[in-house]
Amino acid sequence: MKIIACYSNKGGVGKTATAVNLAYALAASGKRTLLCDLDPQGASSFYFRVKPSRKLTEAKFFKDVERFTKAIRGSDFDNLDILPANLTFRDFDIFLARMRNSRSRLKKALKGVKGDYDVVLLDCPPNISTLSENVFRSADGIVVPVIPSTLSQRTFEQLEDFFRAHDLPLKKLHGFFSMVQGVKSLHGKTIDTMKRSHKKRLMKTQIAFASEIERMGVHRAPVMATAPKSAAAQSYQALHDEVMDRIGK
Repeated sequence: MKIIACYSNKGGVGKTATAVNLAYALAASGKRTLLCDLDPQGASSFYFRVKPSRKLTEAKFFKDVERFTKAIRGSDFDNLDILPANLTFRDFDIFLARMRNSRSRLKKALKGVKGDYDVVLLDCPPNISTLSENVFRSADGIVVPVIPSTLSQRTFEQLEDFFRAHDLPLKKLHGFFSMVQGVKSLHGKTIDTMKRSHKKRLMKTQIAFASEIERMGVHRAPVMATAPKSAAAQSYQALHDEVMDRIGK
């Protein structure tokens, strides 16, 4: 079972849209996929019209395999299940701080579904915390959307610095440019700069800023399902293919 995280330490970069469409693409390719929503805001759960289990508190998430598996919901799409978030997930860091081996608890929790899925995709909250360090240690690869702007470049470099400082393998990081607007000269300059300095860490696929992606909240479905012939859907398919080339083998 592969574990892939969609993560950014900066909010508003298209992380959840990426998680939702990657999950759809993985399932459409025939892989048994679980999208695990770790963000207490529950945006990816919302997109798939899945209501959270209020009984899955932070303690049961990490300690009760039966409750964990019972909280998993089916989606409207074949091969795709959702573990929806609820507001108690906001206390994950407090709970983890009290546990022994706190940095490996997420990996232990996910072992409970190892025989049921080919891929677990984690939609992560935008911060660096004990939970995110659990994500970094348990994931086979971490997909990081980066808006080509000065602040996003800085946060990506901060993420790399964190990995170096905590002896985490940089090869797990797979960045890509998200919400790209070709008319903005800063976007073009930032892309060129980052390609030179972060070549190994950046994928080729870029996701352009698109109204179809913004409308996901209206349709409550992946853009790959609602507008499969759109440029946005084709870009997410290309991202899926590149991610699987890098991580899926």
